[in-house]
Amino acid sequence: MDERQFLERPTKQAMLEFPAFSGLPQNRIHLVESAQEASFAREQLRRCTHVGFDTESKPTFMVGETSTGPHLVQLATPEHGFLFMARHLTGNESGRELLAEIMQSSRIIKVGFGLKSDRGPVQRLLGVELHATVELSGAVKRLGYRQQVGLQAAVAIVLGEYLPKSRKVTLSNWAAESLSAAQQSYAANDAYASLRVYQALANTAPQLLILAP
Repeated sequence: MDERQFLERPTKQAMLEFPAFSGLPQNRIHLVESAQEASFAREQLRRCTHVGFDTESKPTFMVGETSTGPHLVQLATPEHGFLFMARHLTGNESGRELLAEIMQSSRIIKVGFGLKSDRGPVQRLLGVELHATVELSGAVKRLGYRQQVGLQAAVAIVLGEYLPKSRKVTLSNWAAESLSAAQQSYAANDAYASLRVYQALANTAPQLLILAP
């Protein structure tokens, strides 16, 4: 029998007691919809060795319904969040090429939560494989938790901050023609929070971080 003592993940009530997550302001969140915006994103992303990564898909509610996502791909640097809407990539070859480049890059490491489930959708969207990733749920679990730890709990555990997770925004239409300010902030800060968790662990417990090629 396993006699190890495991840590308990913080409850929702306990997390509410933490100070609010210090996320990216709206003026640091960029929708990459044009060649000019892609050029700025390329300049910023290529400076990084690690970026926060996440995706969003329009939720499915019917039994047997298949997701057509991802409808949004998010990348975050220490200063900026970049949002790539799938519906805009067809007419934005610069954005598509940049996103494919980052996904395939072995030099720029993508850090996030639940990355295994992103591999197939990224392949469908861009025709490339996702390389060089660090799965943070396992890294935080290795601090001494019995179960995998999601982003919200990881922010509380590692950063001592509370990351709000609005169900209304989580289940909103990520395939919409345009994204609301709330959607943009939620999406960008999910990727940014992942990067912040990675940076903190890299400073305090780098042995927990496992790079997947």
